[in-house]
Formats: sequence, structure tokens, C-alpha cells
Amino acid sequence: MCGIAGVINRKKTVNVGEQMRLMLQGIKHRGPDSTGYAMYGTPLKTGFILRFKVSENSAEKNGSSKSETPSVLMDRKKQVDVILKKHGAKITKQSSSTPYAFRYEFTYKSDDLEALAKEIETVETTEILSIGKGLELIKDLGDATKVADQYGLNKFMGTHGIGHTRMATESDVDIKSAHPYWAFPYQDVAVVHNGQLTNYWGNRRVLERNGYRFNSNCDSEIIAVYIADKMSKGIDLEKAMNDSLDELDGVFTYIVSTKNQLGMAKDHMAAKPMVIYESKDIVACASEEVAIRNIFPHEIVTYDPYEAEVKVWQV
Repeated sequence: MCGIAGVINRKKTVNVGEQMRLMLQGIKHRGPDSTGYAMYGTPLKTGFILRFKVSENSAEKNGSSKSETPSVLMDRKKQVDVILKKHGAKITKQSSSTPYAFRYEFTYKSDDLEALAKEIETVETTEILSIGKGLELIKDLGDATKVADQYGLNKFMGTHGIGHTRMATESDVDIKSAHPYWAFPYQDVAVVHNGQLTNYWGNRRVLERNGYRFNSNCDSEIIAVYIADKMSKGIDLEKAMNDSLDELDGVFTYIVSTKNQLGMAKDHMAAKPMVIYESKDIVACASEEVAIRNIFPHEIVTYDPYEAEVKVWQV
């Protein structure tokens, strides 16, 4: 019973980090194990933003946590630095909110980042969370407020974002199984999902044969990779999402974000909830209305999308 949420501010840059924190905190009862954010700030004019981790912050079933020594984590980070340099990338800014999670800004000679990204992920337990001009994907164990405080997201200025609160049912309590998922290798595309996909393994094998990678066994990751594959072929977001309603089996509702769009799709059975608020300035959607009400000081009117419905909004 996970929870998903998204918001897009269509006319101005706002504190979207606080908007997303409030929305996700409002539905933390749907998923207490981990929280993830994918948010879009002012796009870089040159270069890219890279978010990556070099270890799992994972929880044992008995409540204890697994950890690795600082020297091991730093060695993996240094290996990433070497790979960036090898590919001609120059790190212009770097920071870290935890011993295992890093944020880089870097310049690169082209927009083709696939080879670079694949080599970075050859470093043991290292996973790229996102690459983009404006996208920053952050996820960790704990509720929305804990993760926002840990990563300094309460003052994140941007236009739109999506997020997820996760209840671990079929996979471990760790970062790699948490949402959102970056649509590797497509820049600035991320996905959150609530539901179950019944043809996950068949689709995964097809996409793996086409060269795509998967970092988890979570069925939600297939949606991100599926959208990336469609968009890499020149298919626009709305068409890709409509195709997914027929090509992905199961019961699901998901939200996709790109550099300037927010999209929502609901399957043919419409068993997974979604509520939408829409005005000329802002659109917000979530698994429960309480999430949306958390960001408005006044009374609002919401609506539920129909079955097999896709909606896309622009910044």
C-alpha cells in the first residue's frame, strides 16, 4: 500500500521541496519504510547534475542496520571520480549529505551519457540515482520529514516534483528498492508507481536484451525503463504512457516527470487510487486527498481520473 504524489507549478519557481515534503508526510501511513523525491530545480545552462550512492542504507528485519566503513565508501567515491575523469568529465561542484550519497555537478563533452553511466555503475554497490540538467533524485529510509531534513530538501527551489512513500512487501528495505526510479539512460525522467505488474519479468528480459540495466527486482523500475525506451525512439511522453496501458499488465497508477512535464496514468481496472487538484497555476496529484490538502491553506475541490486515463501537464 505505497503512496505516490506529484506537483507542478506552471508559472513560477517555488519551494517545491517543502511542497513535496508536506504531501508525502501526509501519506506516510501508506509507506513507513522509505521515502523518495525527484525534484526539478532551475536547469543548468552547462553541464549536468549527478546524484549517486556507493552503498545501501539497508535495514535488517530485526531493526538493526547494515553499514560499511568510511574508508570503503570513500574508496568507491574515488573510483567514480577516476571514471568521470577518464571520460573527460570535469567535476565543478560536489557535496554529500550522508557518507554514502553524493551530489556532483560536472561538465561533459556531449549529451550522450550512457557509456559514462554504465561504467560508473561497475563500481561495487554503486548506483546512479539520477542524471540531468535539473532533476535531483533523493531517496532513503524513513519518513518524508526525516529524509528531507537529512538531505536539506526543505528549501529546494524548483518547478515540479514527484515522490513516493514505500511499504516494503516483495523486496528489501533498502535504497535500491525505494522509489522514484530514474529512467536510465534518459536525462531528467523519473517515475513513481503504486500497484503490481504481472508481466514484469517478460518485459525486463526484452529490455535487458536491448541493453538496459536494472538495479533492483522491484516491478516499478520497469516503468521507468519502459518510458526511457519509448522516448529514446522519439515517442513523446503522452504517447508512451498511453502505450503502457496496453503493454504493461496488472493494476497500477503511476506518475512520470520530465524536465518540463508531469504525467499521470491509471490502468484499465483503475483499482489503485489517484486524486487530482488542478488550477491555472498549480496541479497536484496523490494517492489520497490529504496529501494535496497539506499544501493549501484554503478549501479545494479535487477529482478522480477515470480508468485507462492519461493526463500530462506542462510547466
